[in-house]
Amino acid sequence: MTLIRGRDLSLPFPGETGPFNAITDVAGVEVGVTTLISGDGPLIVGQGPVRTGVTAILPRGRAGAGTPCAAGYHSFNGNGEMTGTIWIEEAGELQSPITITNTHSCGVTRDATIQWQVKNRFGTGQDWGLPVAAETYDGELNDLNGFHVKPEHVFAALDGARSGPVPLGSQGGGTGMICYDFKGGNGSSSRKAMGYTVGVFVQSNFGQREQLMVLGVPVGRAVTHDKLRWKDQGSIIVIVATDAPLLPHQLKRIARRVPMGMARTGAVGSNGSGDIFLAFSTANAGAFGMSKDKRAMEFLPNGALDPLFSATVEAVEEAIIDSMICNQTMVGRDGNTSIALPHDLLLEQMHRYGRAV
Repeated sequence: MTLIRGRDLSLPFPGETGPFNAITDVAGVEVGVTTLISGDGPLIVGQGPVRTGVTAILPRGRAGAGTPCAAGYHSFNGNGEMTGTIWIEEAGELQSPITITNTHSCGVTRDATIQWQVKNRFGTGQDWGLPVAAETYDGELNDLNGFHVKPEHVFAALDGARSGPVPLGSQGGGTGMICYDFKGGNGSSSRKAMGYTVGVFVQSNFGQREQLMVLGVPVGRAVTHDKLRWKDQGSIIVIVATDAPLLPHQLKRIARRVPMGMARTGAVGSNGSGDIFLAFSTANAGAFGMSKDKRAMEFLPNGALDPLFSATVEAVEEAIIDSMICNQTMVGRDGNTSIALPHDLLLEQMHRYGRAV
């Protein structure tokens, strides 16, 4: 099924994208998903209904799975989880694939990632790992306490990771997510800047309906029917990739710009939200390894980073909006229904405010 994206609706997002308008426009990055949908009706814990999954991101693809990346992390609001970040903060390196799933499956995906690395002999030459696994909450639609994500689902997402178009909307870890009280989930976008590429992937699961802004237009206030959450809760995980040569502290600065893209869509960083971000660079592959020999890294000066900051903000904004546009209404546990963002009402508001092309 071909999903309609914001640009297909002629929404005038700023900036130049890569060919896929996705995180995979950064050469080497691969994304895979396992989507789990089964059952209907009343919740029976352990049986369903199931509306969940797992998303896997391989920063250097399968071919480079044993080579770390320079990385930086930032938590805007900490009511959530992203494992492995203490070591990233300490060492400035991302040494593993990234998985994103539901809140109660985060440990499963973390442990399964280690198993996958051991099985395939991927690693940095050490006999331990601290992989990155992140989560957002899908309990309104999914049997969260049924623990339906298993190691084999994580293996399938990792083994199925590919370059090219990214699965958007209700797929992988984004399957049961809700954004601004519309059906949310996976979003991705990219920008070209200074001859480099910045790519973003979001698992969006936050916001109150009335907060939603699309390119400055208060769309959420115009769509008042069929609310499910009625309050700002949930979280967002954002992964930023770039091929620009950056040092870890510069990538942390990139990650700290993510909330500005969120704010453009109406986010306020509520108390109940886990807004956690990771940025990595695929440059300088030769600078990472276990040897104790001296090595060198190229990097841009701090004064040259503004275009990359802008690219990050723009890509985050578009990825969040696309996570709702590239979606369909979903019925989950106990008949709970998360409606899709209506394209006709969206365009009606964009025309009303003179923001449609």
